[in-house]
Amino acid sequence: MSTSTDASASTADRYRAFAEVEARAMSATYEAWAAGVATDAAVLALIDELPPQKRQPNLVFSAARLLGAPSGTYAVFAEWLSAHWSEVRGVALTHATQTNEAARCALHLPVLGGIEGPIALLEVGASAGLCLYPDQYSYRYSGHAYTGTAQLDPVTGPSPVVLDCSLRGDVPAPVPTAMPDVVWRAGIDLHPLDVRSQADVDWLDALVWPEHDDRRARLRAAAEIAARTPPTLVSGDLNERLAALAASAPSDATLVVFHTAVLMYLDEAGRDAFVRQVGALPGHWLSVEGRNVVRGIRVRDDVPNESSDLVLAVDGVQRAWAQPHGRALTWAPNP
Repeated sequence: MSTSTDASASTADRYRAFAEVEARAMSATYEAWAAGVATDAAVLALIDELPPQKRQPNLVFSAARLLGAPSGTYAVFAEWLSAHWSEVRGVALTHATQTNEAARCALHLPVLGGIEGPIALLEVGASAGLCLYPDQYSYRYSGHAYTGTAQLDPVTGPSPVVLDCSLRGDVPAPVPTAMPDVVWRAGIDLHPLDVRSQADVDWLDALVWPEHDDRRARLRAAAEIAARTPPTLVSGDLNERLAALAASAPSDATLVVFHTAVLMYLDEAGRDAFVRQVGALPGHWLSVEGRNVVRGIRVRDDVPNESSDLVLAVDGVQRAWAQPHGRALTWAPNP
């Protein structure tokens, strides 16, 4: 579990870890804000008014930005936060971190492309379901001899959502030459978001980090695609809803249960229960989680990786290291 999401860690430690590990080189604004909070007793006291699970940096910062917090220096942010804490507190209490980054499909595609279709996709922690449309996006992979091509729709042409992913390392990722045949899309979330709701899309927008304008534009375009044929999203605990939803998938399709940066929010008992459940299902299990989040997966530290990379595993075996927002992928050689 990341320290920033560990409700048992002190608030100062959570924000310090967020600055040093997650935001560094990813968002200068969030790095500065989190580092500032970690040493600001007055702001820490405000955040400590929230329940421990609601104190995570990404939630507090996104709530502030939804309400108009300026993307300035920490001093500017701290002054704004103190003046608007009551409103920020209200948003944090009623919302959750539900980042729905369509670019993560670039991490999933090499796996999905190798599975014989038709495919039934079931996402755990689906948010608004934008990652349930890998066949509706275009891709550009860099590295090795493969540069990638845009997916062409016979009616509309290239997708308005183009995902760029850098292929790192010495082993080429098995990037497919054709899109997977997805015939069913469904997901589970504690609080599913509706791509047809402006308020829900605005919250997803606020979850995008300040400097990531490309992600913000991609979010809006992906939401428009999903809104044409909204996925089936069920509300509830993933361990309570998984079996029934999986059973509703078409029997003639290969079921693929997948999730990205979701299980870290469960305690160990919840993670173990999920792993037992998903292991008993037919089809395949694609997980993209932090190192050591899923017990039983041998972490490939023999393959170069960044400290913030996630472990991409198929059926409990690590196949790659993945940049959390889908920007890069390092495929691992066979063990």
